[in-house]
Amino acid sequence: MNCKNCNQEVNANFCANCGQPASIKRINGDYIVQEIGQVLNFEKGIFYTIRELLFRPGENVKKFITEDRSRLIKPILFIIVSSLIYSIINNFFKIEDSYLNYGGLEASSVGKIFKWVQENYGYANIIMGVFIALWIKLFFRKYDYNFYEILILLCFVMGMGMLIFALFAFLQGVTKFDLMGFAGILGFAYITWAVGQFFDKNKPLNYIKALFSYFFGAISSMILAIAIGIAIDMILK
Repeated sequence: MNCKNCNQEVNANFCANCGQPASIKRINGDYIVQEIGQVLNFEKGIFYTIRELLFRPGENVKKFITEDRSRLIKPILFIIVSSLIYSIINNFFKIEDSYLNYGGLEASSVGKIFKWVQENYGYANIIMGVFIALWIKLFFRKYDYNFYEILILLCFVMGMGMLIFALFAFLQGVTKFDLMGFAGILGFAYITWAVGQFFDKNKPLNYIKALFSYFFGAISSMILAIAIGIAIDMILK
């Protein structure tokens, strides 16, 4: 029998050339439970990742980048899952409907872009993370981390930021107290702290650089979104 992946001859349960299983089990209920368990398990799943990022974000992301990439779940998956959790809670309690105002731009391309951002936080966070990563690379250019490593850092810490928003959105939905303003401050503070800790937790200047990197990155992505929306409207007129 030949391997279905690399076409090499297989004489055992796994291909000696590429490691592909000789036969793949059918997908059933046990497979689904096992897959969910791998994502949610407390040893190397999302709960473990949340715990480690909550108390030692800089140290754990640094280890993920330079030493061990099996301890935490995949960064892109993490930010998408955390953003999905926030979106589900927000849509259930209608949190943003009470304060979101496009200022009469709902029918314009700018309003539609902002609406897409609101409904697709996972992808929007990754896009905004690109801009923040560029500013971090500029402010922390003396450190030996490339753009993609910084982007991985942001996937983790921005994912935690979305979980903070999700927690306070849930509490606001249950208690009816306006908590999202505090959540925004706390999320912003966490991301600043985590990024500064990643580069060197003993240098206070790093936290200031992290703060400005996040602020300028968010503003840059917003300016680009507005510019694209205005350009589309001008072309369509």
